[in-house]
Amino acid sequence: MINKEDLTSKHLVDTVVEGIQEKKGTNIAILDMRKIDGSICQYYVICDGDSTTHVSAVADSIQEFVNKELGEKALSIEGKQNAEWVLVDFVDVIVHVFQRDVRGFYNLEGLWADAERTDIENLF
Repeated sequence: MINKEDLTSKHLVDTVVEGIQEKKGTNIAILDMRKIDGSICQYYVICDGDSTTHVSAVADSIQEFVNKELGEKALSIEGKQNAEWVLVDFVDVIVHVFQRDVRGFYNLEGLWADAERTDIENLF
């Protein structure tokens, strides 16, 4: 049986991905954290931007899409000042927008390797 909360979180993930793709964010990975003990959210969505300006634009687009489509606002947004790594927290879904080299350094996918991973194909 599908849980309504899971459907809502999945819809949020799909909307986040649309926001990322709108500003040409790349290398989108979705980590399903629901089976990970002690996880603070249901999903991580991780993507790349090419520069501080691009990372900031992708983070803004995510917020705009989620607000427009679902009427939701992020609980918090961290990292906009330097825009090397912006975290957008929607409680059940946490989004990480990285510059490529910073993403490689922190390697969240490796840290959470036990999570089921879905990669979204780049649109361009």
